[in-house]
Amino acid sequence: MNFSKQMKEGLVTNNPVLVQLLGMCSTMAITTSFFNGLGMGVSVLIILTLSNVAISAIRKIVPNKIRIAMYIVVIAGFVTCVDLLLKAFVPALSNSLGVFIPLIVVNCIILGRAESFASKESVGASAFDGICQGLGYTIVLVIMSVVREFLGAGTFGAGLLGVDGKGIAIITNSNFHIGVLTMPVGGFMVLGTLIAAMQWALNRTKKAAKEEK
Repeated sequence: MNFSKQMKEGLVTNNPVLVQLLGMCSTMAITTSFFNGLGMGVSVLIILTLSNVAISAIRKIVPNKIRIAMYIVVIAGFVTCVDLLLKAFVPALSNSLGVFIPLIVVNCIILGRAESFASKESVGASAFDGICQGLGYTIVLVIMSVVREFLGAGTFGAGLLGVDGKGIAIITNSNFHIGVLTMPVGGFMVLGTLIAAMQWALNRTKKAAKEEK
């Protein structure tokens, strides 16, 4: 496998959020603070990588007719482990993310990579694919979270930093807060802007490549 190509696809050209448009529900629902975005992104990265490794390892012994059910069982096992670990060691994050951690079981990013990549490639390549796709997902969530929290509430690190976990106040004057960004519609606005920026960059790169030829 071409590892540099995998990295580029996971982060840019085949980014799970900005290009494949997968995992939209959790992406827009939990990106109201940096703490939530980072926690969700790392959780998905860990589950995706471990699921890819396990599915790649058993791909030759799983009957084709039950492969999807087997993938879900494997993913559900890792999701349960991560969910329990969060409840035990990071209860604040667990409470904040709520049902979106268990719902990782049916996250299209994980099931999609299991079907399109891990079930066909080696364990090493599948692990690297999980890391790349997970990083691509995490980076987008963190960017969205920082933008929405900073511009919407004027803080950074709510739930993790500051007095009583309220975050570090950066824009103290509430008159300068764009409160709509902390609402559900704010998620659509920020995500739409990022998708548009990504498509513009990809199209510009394609045009430049054609002109060189």
